[in-house]
Amino acid sequence: MLQRFIAVFLIIAFGFGGSGCSYFRDKGDETEKWTEEKLYNEAKAELDSGSYQRAVELYEKLQARHPFGPHAQQAQLDLAYGYFKKEEGASAVAACDRYIKLYPNGEGVDYAFYLKGLANFNQGQQGLVERYLPTDPSQRDPGAAAQSFNDFSELVKRYPNSIYVEDARLRMVYLRNILAQHEVNVAKYYMRREAYIAAANRARYVVENYQQAPAMPEALTIMAKAYRILGMEDLANDALRVLELNFPNHPGLQDAREAVIR
Repeated sequence: MLQRFIAVFLIIAFGFGGSGCSYFRDKGDETEKWTEEKLYNEAKAELDSGSYQRAVELYEKLQARHPFGPHAQQAQLDLAYGYFKKEEGASAVAACDRYIKLYPNGEGVDYAFYLKGLANFNQGQQGLVERYLPTDPSQRDPGAAAQSFNDFSELVKRYPNSIYVEDARLRMVYLRNILAQHEVNVAKYYMRREAYIAAANRARYVVENYQQAPAMPEALTIMAKAYRILGMEDLANDALRVLELNFPNHPGLQDAREAVIR
């Protein structure tokens, strides 16, 4: 019985394998004979409608077939935006970098830096935990935040009159605060491990590089405590003086005053 079933199956399969095999064949690429103009227009329509996957596919075809065509420059930016909307941050960054390299004097370079900054800004924040549960961004790997800050900084420096600068500046403040708090978190870790020199150095970095960040009083407190424990009284007193002058009500003041040499 089993052999008979197999025989029938093979007959049916080979029947499709003849003239009927086209049933299983790929129908082909419908865009194969499209002009550059049609490819671009269709890709743009898909992008505008929110069909980002399809838009990216069409823009990639456009790049492959017409790398030097009249729509190539704008298509590169649109492709970067498509990747960004698809939450493919690495691809978005790479597409922006390619645009900046190919068209250093292009009208969209400021936008490329801005979009690159946004892509890095969102890196590491797109998991389910980060989306639906409140988490401390300073606890994440600061690499993407630092790169995003640099991207926005480059935009502000090169194109101060760009329409994207205002938003970039606001994001830079947010990123600066995250980076400062991350350094303080590391300094606290070193304090728990009794690595006081390392803790003091991390805290000093915050004081020197992230002035006005909310983490500043914590950094000064760590500096004062670490230096006092190390017996560096002059440095401890300097940090304590700055803390008392600028943050007289900070709860860490008493701990800093009571730290003792070990």
